[in-house]
Order: sequence, then C-alpha cells, then structure tokens
Amino acid sequence: MISVASDAICYNQYMDKGKDLLFELDGRMPALRYSLPLALQHLVAMIVGCVTPAIIISSTAGLDSQQSILLIQSSLICASLSTLLQLFGIKGICGARLPLIMGVSFAYLATMTDIAGKFGLAEIFGAQIAGGLTAMIIGLFAKKLFRFFPPLITGTVVFTIGLSLYPTAIEYMAGGSSSPTFGSWQNWLTAIFTLVVVTTLNHFGKGMVKLASILIGIAAGYIFSSIFGMVDVSAVADASLFSLPQIAPFGIRFELASCLAFSLLFAINAVQAIGDMSATTIGGMNREASGDELRGGIIGFGVSNLFSALLGGLPNATYSQNVGIVSSTKVVNRKVLAITALMLLSAGLIPKFSAILTTIPQSVLGGATVSVFASIAMTGMKLVSMQPMSYRNTSIVGLSAALGMGISMVSEALSQFPEWVTMVFASSPVVVSALVAIILNIILPKEESDSIKS
Repeated sequence: MISVASDAICYNQYMDKGKDLLFELDGRMPALRYSLPLALQHLVAMIVGCVTPAIIISSTAGLDSQQSILLIQSSLICASLSTLLQLFGIKGICGARLPLIMGVSFAYLATMTDIAGKFGLAEIFGAQIAGGLTAMIIGLFAKKLFRFFPPLITGTVVFTIGLSLYPTAIEYMAGGSSSPTFGSWQNWLTAIFTLVVVTTLNHFGKGMVKLASILIGIAAGYIFSSIFGMVDVSAVADASLFSLPQIAPFGIRFELASCLAFSLLFAINAVQAIGDMSATTIGGMNREASGDELRGGIIGFGVSNLFSALLGGLPNATYSQNVGIVSSTKVVNRKVLAITALMLLSAGLIPKFSAILTTIPQSVLGGATVSVFASIAMTGMKLVSMQPMSYRNTSIVGLSAALGMGISMVSEALSQFPEWVTMVFASSPVVVSALVAIILNIILPKEESDSIKS
C-alpha cells in the first residue's frame, strides 16, 4: 500500500512538472495533453486572418482556381517558417526567440489590392523584398528610430488601416465586385447571418468558442450559403493531396512606387512588432523585452519576408491576437507555439485544404471580416488614447486620418502628378497618414501635459 501511494505521489509530481513546463520559455516539450489544445488555440486565433488576404488578392488579381490554391498554400507555409524563425532563430541576430506567431497581415491589404489591380502579383513580391530590406535596416537601428513612432503615431496609423479596410468588407458582403450577383439579397442575407453568428459568439461565447468565433461564423455562413447554391467545390476534386512550395511561382518584378509604399508600411509594422514583442514579455514573463530580442525580432521580420517573397507567400507580420493569448494564459514555452507552426506547415503542404478555403463565398468572408476590420480600427484608437487628447494630439490624429482617407477616396485629385506619386500616396491612406502624423509630431510644439505623458 505504501509503495502504491508513493508511486501515486511521484506520478502526480511528474504530471505537475509536465504542466509547469508550459510556463518555461526554454523548457522541454510539455505533455501533448497540455500543449496540443493550447497550440490549437493559437491556430484557431490566427488561421482566418492568415488566409483571408490571400483569398481577396486572388480575386483582385483574377487568378484561376489553381493559382488561388497555390497563393493560399504558399502563404500558410511561409507563415509557418516565419514563426519558426522567430521562435528558434539566433538571438540578437535573426529571430526574437520569443513565443510569437507570424502570419499574413491585413495592414498590407489595401496597398496590395491596388498593386494587384494596376500591375500584378509579381510587383507585390518585388515590393515585399524592398519592405523586408527596410525592416532589416530598422532592426539594426531600432532603438534610435523608435522615438519617431510613439503610441500616438502608431495608433493613428493602425486606426487608418482599419478604416481603409471597411470598403473591402462591404464589397465582399455584397458578393464581390466581380460577381454577377453583386448586391443581391442572397449575398446580403448570407453576410448578415455570418456577422450575427460572429458577433453573438464574441459577446456571449466563452473559452474556445469565443476565441474561434470568426472560424465558427465562417463555417455557419458556409453552410447557410450552400442553401442558395453559392458554394462550388469542383476545385477541391482537382487539387492534389500533397505539394511542395515553388520558387517565385508568380514571378518577382520591382516597381518603384510600389516599393516605396511597402517600405513605409514595413517600417510601421516593424514598430508594431516591437510593441507585440514588448507585450509578450511583459504579459507572459513579467519583464521588458531585451535589446537583443527586439533587434533580432525586427531583423527576423525582415528576413522572413524576403524568403516569403521568394516562395510566393504574401507579406507577414506578428499577430497581436496571439500575443493576447500568451499574455492571458502565461504559456510561453516556445515548443507549444512550434506545434502551431507545424500545423500551419501541414495545412500548406496539402493543396486540398487550400482548395476548400477558395470555395468560401465572398459574402461569408465579408460578414466575418467586417468585425475584424472594426477591431483593428478600435485597437488604433486605444493606442491613441494612451496619450492625452490635447489640442496638439487631436490635430495630429485628425489631420493625418483626414488627409490619408480623403486622398485615397479621391485619388483623381493627384491626376496631374506623375503616376508614381499617385501610386505611393493615393493607393492606400496608410502612407499619407503615417507621413503626416510623423511630420506633425516632430514640428508641433508639445504642451506641458504631453511632455509629462511622453
């Protein structure tokens, strides 16, 4: 009896130790009974955001079903490889070695849409290489450049990104501009049904249900839309079971205006990455991120986008929602997030999985993502509100958003300028908003309350 009791105590201690490994950054792999559900939680939180931009760009660029599948497949594989680089890279040189998830970012969507419409996918990947190089340079001088991007500036830019995505969401809710049924009642009914499901689960769901609200909403909308015959699964049957990534499957071409626009976007996303890394260490490990972690993380962000462009994966960035999971659960073991990365890699190597995603009706995607875009805008406002809303600060935010949104909505206002000017400053409100916010923050005199807060 004593032996049995002793064995039971040892077993319980072993299991407790296995659970404790979840909270150790460099600990051994925790038992799958603990790590697998947490890895799945990270996957559920980011998978929709990772594949939706690829689906939207496929439609804008007029890709056929096989090319669309390849773009989604490449983006998933590159998100996986980028995450693994951040988890296990060389500290201070390339990779933060922090529990971070990387994936395709909505921050680039408006600019990518414009580039794809005017030029093609090859120009997106050329601009992505330019942006990746910009991020690497910022990583080398992160501490010196960071003072130009306080929360007031990054918040204004993030807020503008959210606003710039609203027309995309509405267009998709109506069925997509290229659809012959654009604006039909079936599209709107499907979109609103999906939005209602997502909103209900967001506010009344708990745990995994709340976390997976967008994924569940898309699944519900998908089933609902099939009632109206809006789902065509023919591409799934034609897709192969396994496929390796290709080198430059869509080509790479450099176009000056696109490169300039992406370079500024990457600079802004580098600052967001610094914020995400700091939030990860503060929320998950009760400490500030070290200089080596920040420098390695930003350089890794740039490097990952270089090889993503070469493999045909759309631009990636750190995922703030996954930072939130790490902060709330305190699970910082990098090997748990590595399981998430391997799940992404497996999904990317299976074209049939990517093919299923291409069959989601655009109205379903619109109904699901409009709340995501609203959340992005409100995240920006939260960042802005970290500093007092003095006359100076409200002028910076208001003028930046007004000029950015106004010029992009009336792009013909720059029709008398060279084409590259229109491409850089009218393709996305983010570029103008960022430049105006940075310049105003430098030249406008600070009030006493601003100086205290800063």
